[in-house]
Amino acid sequence: MEKSPLIALLLLSLVRNLGVYALYGPSSPVVQLNPNNFKSKVLNSNGIVLVEFFAPWCGHCKALTPAWEKAATVLKGVATVAALDADAHQSLAQEYGIKGFPTIKVFAPGKPPADYQGARDAKPIVEFALKQVKTLLKERLDGKSGGGSSQKSEPSASVELNSHNFDELVLKSKELWVVEFFAPWLTEEVEAGWEILRQIMIFNAVLVTIKTGFEIMCGHCKKLAPEWKKVANSLKGQVKLGHVDCDADKSEHKFSAILHSLVPIKYNVQGFPTIMVFGADKDSPIPYEGARTASAIESFALGQLEANAAPPEVTELTCPDVMEEKCGSAAICFVGFLPDILDSKAEGRNRYLEIMLSVAENFLWAAAGKQPNLEQHVGVGGYGYPALVALNLKKRAYAPLKSAFERAQISEFVKEAGRGGKGTLPLAVDPELVKTQPWDGKDGEIIEEDEFSLEELMGEDTASKDEL
Repeated sequence: MEKSPLIALLLLSLVRNLGVYALYGPSSPVVQLNPNNFKSKVLNSNGIVLVEFFAPWCGHCKALTPAWEKAATVLKGVATVAALDADAHQSLAQEYGIKGFPTIKVFAPGKPPADYQGARDAKPIVEFALKQVKTLLKERLDGKSGGGSSQKSEPSASVELNSHNFDELVLKSKELWVVEFFAPWLTEEVEAGWEILRQIMIFNAVLVTIKTGFEIMCGHCKKLAPEWKKVANSLKGQVKLGHVDCDADKSEHKFSAILHSLVPIKYNVQGFPTIMVFGADKDSPIPYEGARTASAIESFALGQLEANAAPPEVTELTCPDVMEEKCGSAAICFVGFLPDILDSKAEGRNRYLEIMLSVAENFLWAAAGKQPNLEQHVGVGGYGYPALVALNLKKRAYAPLKSAFERAQISEFVKEAGRGGKGTLPLAVDPELVKTQPWDGKDGEIIEEDEFSLEELMGEDTASKDEL
């Protein structure tokens, strides 16, 4: 019988939910860390700080607890011994590349955090901390270190996605998203919960298959992690990269909550890691099946970006939000005022739009009379349509196109505006824009008025005389 990796996901999540409890109580000498105090207790500390990243369900973490507390007691006043529940604060743990538990890192002022690779007993931990303290004191004595905060390792530009924000950030976005679905399990975590699995499992025959699946998936996810970070940072500002921890969303310790957290079920994700591209058609993402290297993923993502690029268009000014989006932060934007659709018809209007698009893409347009207050403040209407103005909303200034509405003249006008422009006029107030219905791309329809016969008109006139 074929076993889906999702079965393994459900089992491990169930183990975690059964075994969650705090390792360090309120009276523990170990400093309890969270996202609110991590900066003050660790990054801004002037001394050595040892941080254990743990998960409360992890057997190795539980075994370390007495030694970690003893080290905290011995080092009191010399170095800080702290702990962060990486299962409860996964975003913070991921910033430091935490993939297994427990992971111990040392934070020294002015330096990036370093891993502790020694034995997990109180004596070697204390000796390691003292060595770090001596190094810090010597550097200060030699004038090489002035204290200050620890350097934070560069976080990945990949956005953390889950069942609560996936629709809003990815599916409703117009941007291209490349998403990795992964599971951060390690073999030692599986071993820690194995005895519990044996106690709760009815189908013991599948345990070996599930365990093998865990080990394979863990290795692939770990290997991809640094490559994924490289891609995310390299493509920042061009392509949106996100990652879904398929075992992370456990806000409620209920079986239904576990099922709800499995975002990949909707996209038929069968193994981890799986990479999918959400382009223009968000309902039909494209799976990535290439090499798991930064260069290959980056090349594929850029290819998808080009393939999914929306065709350039001149945006119709239909509401204040459009003006804010296109002109609010831009130094200069251009607004064309085109003839009424009854005057130009669709063919003529499209020709004007093509002329503007051939010059630049930061154009807006409005049909004659649709934005009367704006027309009034930029002096449009008196000399007919089409018309074009350059706007600088920050400086409250504008300049009108005084030549013909043709490609060559508009191109020169745009260049001149970029050089500072000539004949710039003050914009007295922020124009009031109204919400209008966008053009449907069709010719306009003439609304016929009611027709009256001569007899009807004469009858109405006679009736009016009689009343008088």
